[in-house]
Amino acid sequence: MQKKSVAVLGAGLVGSAIAVDLSSDFEVTAVDIDPLSLGKLIASANVKTLQKDLSRTRGLLSAVEGADIVVGALPGSMGFNMIKKLAAEKKDIVDISFFPEDPFLLDELAREHGITVITDCGVAPGMGNIILGYHNKSMVVESYECYVGGLPVVREWPWEYKAVFSPIDVIEEYTRTARYIENGHMIERDALSDPQLMHFKDIGTLEAWNSDGLRTLLKTMTIPNMIEKTLRYPGCIEYLRVLREAGFFSQQAIDIDGIKVRPIDVTARLLFPNWQLKPGEEDFTVMRIIIKGSEMPPGKKGTPLAGEWLTTGRRKTITWSLHDRYDKSTGTISMARTTGYTCAAAVHMIDRGMFSRKGICPPEYLGENEENFNFIMNYLSDRGVDYHKSSEL
Repeated sequence: MQKKSVAVLGAGLVGSAIAVDLSSDFEVTAVDIDPLSLGKLIASANVKTLQKDLSRTRGLLSAVEGADIVVGALPGSMGFNMIKKLAAEKKDIVDISFFPEDPFLLDELAREHGITVITDCGVAPGMGNIILGYHNKSMVVESYECYVGGLPVVREWPWEYKAVFSPIDVIEEYTRTARYIENGHMIERDALSDPQLMHFKDIGTLEAWNSDGLRTLLKTMTIPNMIEKTLRYPGCIEYLRVLREAGFFSQQAIDIDGIKVRPIDVTARLLFPNWQLKPGEEDFTVMRIIIKGSEMPPGKKGTPLAGEWLTTGRRKTITWSLHDRYDKSTGTISMARTTGYTCAAAVHMIDRGMFSRKGICPPEYLGENEENFNFIMNYLSDRGVDYHKSSEL
């Protein structure tokens, strides 16, 4: 049987990991404008490479010609338009660009063309949504907390941080207003606010702060308390706030001797070389998800209606933990593993007909089906990415 073809748009650290992983079962073509990124994939004989400017419609359309499934691993600024332009090509899409726009604005378009578009299919957003989607079908969830971060193993002054995504996408996490749900109400706070210290075994103390990571969960879940916080080494909040308040993250152009310059572009250009992981430099991904609620009352299934939070079921707390590290045997960084392999699992689910819902499908939809949930968990575990669950009544 001829293998189906997958076009992976974006050959950065995460996109490359996805391409290599899928190449065992699909005909994979990695597409990028950067010949250096593509060059790193030459050693992988099963991955074809194609140099295209994906910011241009002609390049984008030619890149997916002949593909059965498309993986979007582009910068966030390109993700929304990529899906919009490719809808008419009737290609199912799994995307990890984490674009800032509301993906449901494209739902009608995706349905009209009969395609499945799985968005935010990484680690967080991504696996956090999948885990919540799974438990929301079997219990009355009253509280969801997600703490997540990707960090270098070796802390180097002054940043103590390394980025694997587009630098502007990373910086946006420090500027975008954080939204969370508290007692059924939407709360908006500045990013980097409400810091708290948390201890993690084999890691030590990390600092958590408000970030806008709930994304689609704000629309798809009727849970009275939901929050996501980003984890960094203690002390990073202060220097990030200084840079932000001084205007270094501003997207408003300023005039310098007659030349219009956006401060964020200058900041990104200066920071990115310092934030890049050096060859062989190790990183880790840590996540803790805490879900509190009650067992579903007998005879009731699905998401409870507003006002049904109090039940006669036993109250319980479920904690999922992840501590993943750089894979020395393959040279694959942890953030690429945890983000990329989740995305790759979703590609397999589409290919096998396990998930065929049309329209915009955030990852919480993947977790609603127990078979699909177990498939994703097993897919990750087979690649050494292990989520550990504990329960307390």
